[in-house]
Amino acid sequence: MKNTKFVYADNAATTRVSTEVLEAMLPWLGDGYGNPSSIYQKGREALQTLNRAREQVAAGIGAEADEIYFTGSGSESDNWAIKGVSQMMAAKGKKHIVTTAFEHHAVLHTAGALEKQGIAVTYLPVNGNGVVKVEDVAAALRDDTALVTTMYANNEIGTIQPIGEIGALCREKGVLFHTDAVQAIGNVEIDVKARRIDLLSLSGHKLHAPKGVGALYIRKGVPRFPNLIEGGGQERGRRAGTENVPAIVGLGRAMELATTGIAQRAARVSRMRDRLIAEILKLPCTRLNGDPKKRLPGNVNISFEGIEGESLLLMLDMNGVAASSGSACTSGSLDPSHVLLSIGLIHEVAHGSLRISLGGDNTEQDVDHILAVLPGIVEKLRDMSPLWDRIVAEGA
Repeated sequence: MKNTKFVYADNAATTRVSTEVLEAMLPWLGDGYGNPSSIYQKGREALQTLNRAREQVAAGIGAEADEIYFTGSGSESDNWAIKGVSQMMAAKGKKHIVTTAFEHHAVLHTAGALEKQGIAVTYLPVNGNGVVKVEDVAAALRDDTALVTTMYANNEIGTIQPIGEIGALCREKGVLFHTDAVQAIGNVEIDVKARRIDLLSLSGHKLHAPKGVGALYIRKGVPRFPNLIEGGGQERGRRAGTENVPAIVGLGRAMELATTGIAQRAARVSRMRDRLIAEILKLPCTRLNGDPKKRLPGNVNISFEGIEGESLLLMLDMNGVAASSGSACTSGSLDPSHVLLSIGLIHEVAHGSLRISLGGDNTEQDVDHILAVLPGIVEKLRDMSPLWDRIVAEGA
């Protein structure tokens, strides 16, 4: 008998486009088809709504509208910021950047590409709870350091980093600071000025806007660095390509909604998260990954000894629960999560991880359903696992 209950608990991978966002977008998918670069009325109307969305995005992070540049994704924003700054500063003799070992691959792979071009990269460790130490950042800075880049909150284990302290350190030392805030937007209050952030990446589809749209905040005063995409004069000459007006309108509206009432929404989602964690950890041989307090409101990441994460996900799906074993970008890989390895998990334990990421659409009934089906699935998979038999025997 097919299960009729469905719980979407993978909001860290993507979110559904909200009704309010879709309604804002629809006119620009129909009659509002003008090119923002055109000078006639339809073009001017498109440009006006583009500028309105820019104001909405800026307001959500405490920035100014002319500090916001629209991109195609958070990954593009990361690439542009890191490659652009590195290229600019390398010309001045600064050929070193600092990041962490558990960044999103949009940052790690970009750093790896820069290493092949002669840029030195320091990959800082994180502690067992998945938090980078500010003193480690300070110790890594050199006379030729061009950039520090660290995520605001981790996409897999949800840990929130000491961004304000790192930003203050970088400002004091005259080093540019970039943060990938894709997971943090709408979950925590962000003020780029107060936290001394020079560059910030964000993505629409993590906050109920459509896929394929993002933005890069570039603080006024940051020297102009090379473009990632060359061509026309869009985005004030810094990002070529006709703007995706409907998606940008959606991003603007989504930012308004996501950054309003954060505290109340976070408190409600955190209560559901804490209940899930407490109940799941009652199962034997389980562990919470990430800091128990410094974590995103909806993030639950737990490892189950003796089972394989992919099997767990498939059986959850059969029981109406959509979750993840890591980031969506690596879900097709059989390699254990680099994030979980970075906090000290061995391969066998890292393979048995489950990420549940709740959002504002989730309810207590969703939590009830997860807790109703998960223990039985874990027990069934362990009964089938020779690894579990060994674990039990060793613990006897």
